[in-house]
Amino acid sequence: MLDGSPGTDASPLIAGVELGGTKCIAILARGPDAIEDEVRIPTTRPDETLSALAAVLERWRGFAALGIASFGPIAIDPEAADYGQVTVTTKPGWSHTDVARRLERFAGVPTNFHTDVVGAALAEARWGAAKGLADMAYVTVGTGIGAGMVAGGKPVDGLTHAEFGHLRPVRVAGDDWIGSCPFHGACVEGLASGTAIAARTGRPADQLAADDPVWDLVAHALGQLCHALVLTGVPRRIVMGGGVMVGVPHLFPRVREAMTKSLAGYVALAEVAMADSYIVPPSLGGRAGPLGAIILGEQALERSRG
Repeated sequence: MLDGSPGTDASPLIAGVELGGTKCIAILARGPDAIEDEVRIPTTRPDETLSALAAVLERWRGFAALGIASFGPIAIDPEAADYGQVTVTTKPGWSHTDVARRLERFAGVPTNFHTDVVGAALAEARWGAAKGLADMAYVTVGTGIGAGMVAGGKPVDGLTHAEFGHLRPVRVAGDDWIGSCPFHGACVEGLASGTAIAARTGRPADQLAADDPVWDLVAHALGQLCHALVLTGVPRRIVMGGGVMVGVPHLFPRVREAMTKSLAGYVALAEVAMADSYIVPPSLGGRAGPLGAIILGEQALERSRG
């Protein structure tokens, strides 16, 4: 076992796949302290990538269920004709790619499919920065921006998964930059993602000085995203991860301040007012998504048992 810790024999062995925009991480595990194998695969063309994942699953034969946490947008309604697909994405070649049903047919075990951000949320809720809380939200700020909410260990969904990254924030006075989102221009993702920062400044986020004026604009958009999460589900904590948030530590205090200013005292709860402990970094690092896929697999197994 990779972690050097004994597993719990009573726990089912689950295969988990985090399908990311640049790489996939597949793990075979019973939990965070009982990871038996881990494989990383570049995300290239759909057929090439899914065939490589199928080869890993073939080598692991004997697991009880499969969980898949994928980049999106994706179709998550099992009753829908397009269930299991990446729907319309800017990643070349991946729109309308069948992911879940293809891997489920190959694996022959109960399978669950959701977004990578919800996978990370599930893991941080059970084992990470929101452990012990009844509900929470997870936001990833990287190449794109996504958010997922978890209540009682289950994703909070509707007709499909949430798309908080595409909310349209109130703009900073005088800022008329068109934004980088191909769908909405100046939505939160189009203003505050790593892609947006690079498009606006000509440099990646990790090469910008802490006093660069772009950070106030980024924090303003992210603060309003957190404002929306508070008013939508009133999560007990917001965990913020992704390369931009984790790679730019000075962004956390700016986002906390921006959320507090945006809420303007409307939600009179001590937990929200204590922004330093309300908006926090993740604690599982790069394993949050793959471990969330393990939880998705557990949930598929539970459903199959009735």
